[in-house]
Amino acid sequence: MSATPPTATEVDHDVDSPSSARKYIDAVLEQSFRHLFGPTATPEQPRRHDVVSIANLTSALSGYLQPEEIKDIKAAFHFSDEAHLGQYRQSGEPYITHPVAVAEICAGWNLDAQSIMAALLHDVMEDQGVTKAELAERFGAKVAELVDGLSKLDKMEFRNREEAQAENFRKMLLAMARDVRVILVKLADRLHNMRTLGAVPPEKRRRVARETLDIYAPIAHRLGLNNTYRELQDLSFANFNPHRYATLEKAVKAARGNRREVVGKILESVQRAIADAKLDAEVTGREKTIFSIYKKMRDKQLSFSQVLDVYGFRVVVESALECYTCIGALHALYKPVPGKFKDYIAIPKVNGYQSLHTTLVGPFGAPIEFQVRTRKMHEIAEAGVAAHWLYKNGSADLNDVQKRAHQWLKSLLDIQSEAGDSSEFLEHVKIDLFPDAVYVFTPKSKIMALPRGATALDFAYSIHSDLGNQCVAVKINNELLPLRTELKSGDIVEVITAPYSKPNPAWLGFVRSGKARSAIRHYLKTMRLNESVQLGERLVDQALKGYGFALSDVTPEVWEKLVQWTGNKNRQEIFADIGLGRRVAAVMAKRIEVLMSGRDADDDGSRSESGSTPHAPPVVITGTEGMSVQLSACCRPIPGDDIMGYIGIGLGMAIHTTDCRVAQRIHRRDPGRWIDVAWAPQPGRLFDVAVKVLVKNTKGVFARVAADITSADANIVHIAMDEDLSQESTVLRFVIQVSDRVHLANVMRRVRTNPDVMRIARERPSEEGHHRHDGGMRIDRERADY
Repeated sequence: MSATPPTATEVDHDVDSPSSARKYIDAVLEQSFRHLFGPTATPEQPRRHDVVSIANLTSALSGYLQPEEIKDIKAAFHFSDEAHLGQYRQSGEPYITHPVAVAEICAGWNLDAQSIMAALLHDVMEDQGVTKAELAERFGAKVAELVDGLSKLDKMEFRNREEAQAENFRKMLLAMARDVRVILVKLADRLHNMRTLGAVPPEKRRRVARETLDIYAPIAHRLGLNNTYRELQDLSFANFNPHRYATLEKAVKAARGNRREVVGKILESVQRAIADAKLDAEVTGREKTIFSIYKKMRDKQLSFSQVLDVYGFRVVVESALECYTCIGALHALYKPVPGKFKDYIAIPKVNGYQSLHTTLVGPFGAPIEFQVRTRKMHEIAEAGVAAHWLYKNGSADLNDVQKRAHQWLKSLLDIQSEAGDSSEFLEHVKIDLFPDAVYVFTPKSKIMALPRGATALDFAYSIHSDLGNQCVAVKINNELLPLRTELKSGDIVEVITAPYSKPNPAWLGFVRSGKARSAIRHYLKTMRLNESVQLGERLVDQALKGYGFALSDVTPEVWEKLVQWTGNKNRQEIFADIGLGRRVAAVMAKRIEVLMSGRDADDDGSRSESGSTPHAPPVVITGTEGMSVQLSACCRPIPGDDIMGYIGIGLGMAIHTTDCRVAQRIHRRDPGRWIDVAWAPQPGRLFDVAVKVLVKNTKGVFARVAADITSADANIVHIAMDEDLSQESTVLRFVIQVSDRVHLANVMRRVRTNPDVMRIARERPSEEGHHRHDGGMRIDRERADY
């Protein structure tokens, strides 16, 4: 018996490569052995169809690349073919079929020769151990850079799959920010993987589908590759939830027949109206994707028939002026639905998309959605940033798309520079991936696009991180409003700043954009570190005074020994650890005292259990120390109160009043972390304090009591009152700002002169919810807008 000779289609001009010829011979021999002896023991043996052709690829490339470039691409194919020899996909196909398919997708976008070569080589570093230097030597530095950007960090160890995914994603996006071709090749890679996901085990299939839906499909949308975006969504849905996909697909096919008559009638009417307007236009029906139907049903709680009862059409004309003429003709034909006209030509979407959208009431009362655009707008709408390669005519529209993509990629670098780790970076980028946007104006009429749901503070950070950090108020349409105010398209926003203002941790609770979140977190981390170093210095200096030393007395030699003893990098890191409560200042002071006096090095004070040292003066509290020193929300201390300080692990210092029940409970449990503190003679700020006022339930009493408080030079931060107004008396609760206890007493005396006031007292916040292990450290969120 002998193997069947190969057909002409199986042997082409690429078989002259040594690896292809060898695989062909192996395939023929393998088939002969199977005829003679049955299946061989090794399951993954080469087969006859392992001879992979790039004839289709070279045919597509010959339409727009030079012969010399195609020759380089063939060399990249042969190199990849050799590298992947004997490697198979889970479907049983030779692995080389995958990079060839990826390259064919890239050729469909008319990507340049370097991109096609990178597509063919994109797995050789990761799977076959080929080095970047080797690729650079064979194919040039640019191709090596592209392949490196596409390769995973397989040499690094990660704690879990999520960390590995985040770090690999971070690496790819940073490479993408340098060269957008990285993500185009990656999207082609992911698209082919999704098309062939059927051979993958179900659990991995769902995981890859979820990742594609969460990350890669939104990236395609963000870059304007809408065809790729829609296909990735449908493929992800089909693999993540195959039962629902199959059910909807069957229902859609069944519904098409029922809709044919209505669609034909609408199409005929629209074409006649456009012809009457003397427009040369192409009208086509728009098919909803399976995933878009599912998403609309889920998000808007609609039935299948409600979603499918909306008919969609696209009209493509020659010029932007004709777009508006066409809309006029359509509105004359069918009645428009109020509020449903959107002009994305005048104000394009953030990914460069341009069209006019309108919804009309058609025959039988059916809603009809129309998109009207020019041919160039249509090309950009479908290909997005890839249109740069597809339609190289240097038009302003294409340059604008490239500019928008570049701005977004640049914003990724800003987020990366401020993100603490890869997971945080991925979290921020995911927020900015979805291009649903609101469009607002600066006072100089510049249009700014922000994520839907963005606040006035997001607007400030979108202009510059420093502007956001120093923002104290905003005017929206000339009205002073809180920073958390959600913006609407058309708003005119003006940012008001103060040079000494700084971000409030509570801002993280309402900002929506990734840029704002990363900038705030970065500032708070940096500020917290600096403040912790300063607090650590003060605590060590205070502890050393108990031994008769000052911090300035400590010699560089002692610091060097101390750094070696602690394992820290430098003295600033020691101070930061002390300020954050990771080390005890008293123990450090004892060690310094031992080293300074030259006593036995074993006497290091490490057995000390007390947070204090002999005769150490108290740490002075001004109230302006920042995040490292917090006034506890459980007792709200103000100057004049007797206070004590608790050093929480990793939390800095919390200031409590000495009669605070939360503090007393923690002191019994953890006495070694308490230190003596005292108020500065002139604290540098105002302090929040709560007062409770029992008043007669008379008309206008609320306003009169508030006026009494402000007349005593106190600011009102928060107001609340009992909801039951049927009683003769009611309780008003205020959070006010005072300078000290004397000021508070003056305010209370002034309020007592009001004849409607029956009683006023300082109120301690409820202990409920304060049974904590952080010493009462809590960010006060009541002033989130200030």
